[in-house]
Amino acid sequence: MSDHTEKFQINAPGRFYVTRACIGCTLCGQIAPDNFRENMDQSLAISHSYVFKQPVNETERQLCEEAMYTCPANAIRDDGTD
Repeated sequence: MSDHTEKFQINAPGRFYVTRACIGCTLCGQIAPDNFRENMDQSLAISHSYVFKQPVNETERQLCEEAMYTCPANAIRDDGTD
């Protein structure tokens, strides 16, 4: 099983990040398309999402939180620091 605390290096620096527990469902990108992207790295067995851009306003922050709470793999984390 993937380590929920191991974050992908591709995440943008900041409070939100995606861990290796990601199953590549892309739900986060549907909820917060300005902040999450799908990594199609061919060296990995499956694709995964990552934080492309940290939220810059309250609306984006709320959408990132919604994506985090909705994530079926519990792979999105918030370390609480900007």
